[in-house]
Amino acid sequence: MNRYSVGFWIFILCAVAASGLLYGYLFYGQWSAIGAIFALSVCVPLIAFERGSFLPRLFHWINGLPTPGYIACALIANYLIISIGYTLCGTLLWAIGYLPGTWWEQAVLPPKVLFYTLGVSAILSAVSRVRELLGRDIFTSLLIGRYRKPIEEERIFLFIDLVGSTSFAEEFGDLRAQKFLGALFAEIATPVRRRHGTVDDYVGDAAIITWPMARGIRNANCINCVFDILDAIEANSAKWLKQFGRVPRLRAALHGGPVVTAEIGVDHHKITYFGDTVNTAARLDQLCRTLQAPVLISSELARRIDFPGDIRTDYLGTHALRGKGQTLGVMSLARQRQNPSRLLAQRA
Repeated sequence: MNRYSVGFWIFILCAVAASGLLYGYLFYGQWSAIGAIFALSVCVPLIAFERGSFLPRLFHWINGLPTPGYIACALIANYLIISIGYTLCGTLLWAIGYLPGTWWEQAVLPPKVLFYTLGVSAILSAVSRVRELLGRDIFTSLLIGRYRKPIEEERIFLFIDLVGSTSFAEEFGDLRAQKFLGALFAEIATPVRRRHGTVDDYVGDAAIITWPMARGIRNANCINCVFDILDAIEANSAKWLKQFGRVPRLRAALHGGPVVTAEIGVDHHKITYFGDTVNTAARLDQLCRTLQAPVLISSELARRIDFPGDIRTDYLGTHALRGKGQTLGVMSLARQRQNPSRLLAQRA
């Protein structure tokens, strides 16, 4: 797990344990570690299940059901997970003599525990879903108001987009094309998390990923993210061919520099970035098509990165970008192994 996953589970464990202590105080008038132990035993498996980490096949099967079936099966699954967790915990504590009374009294799930557990899990799951919807960094920044006042900072932006999305839609229809894009963006998520980036936005068939400058250049995270995405797609090429009839081809462009970051909006809040750096990254993405180069990086950003040994760089000179009055040094990137750019776009 990366440090973000570790941080999430530390938060979950602390929150669940605290809810167990609160349960003991509310119903028994005392703060007891037993409540925390029971809470961890029933809530953690339930939250892991709702995130798809525990019993993933059952989770995906339930999520694929129509709404009435989804609600019924989700309730049954949640009840069974809570009941089994409670019974195992109660049996263990009773067997070692930590709990008095009969096994039935200590190991059978009481209704009040069931409803309390469902309530706590629902709150934590709601927070988790909002966090995933907004993005980890964005959720935290909105929560603490980091960008309530505009801040100048340095950031790296990666524009990565699907080649041939229009032709795919014309051949298979818009609905099928949207499913194709959805699967692609889902594939991107894990490499982005692994390399400590944040998906800022999805624009049409493109994803915009960003890092604070120091985090992006550390261990060449922004570079490795691109090739991790390509490797993930290549590793699952048979699945892509089976499900969609083709393997995605991608273009990617990297640039970094100063931006002004601010929280905007009234009814709908959003953290957005202002400045020439974002526009330059977008123009560089368009230059991939012109130069028939699948992965481009600006020379300005490249000078700040210690490239991995398996990444080959080729300087392509300076180029005028559309809408800009000055030129930009550009380099292409490729992995030095057999056919490293097979999945990348060779032409528009």
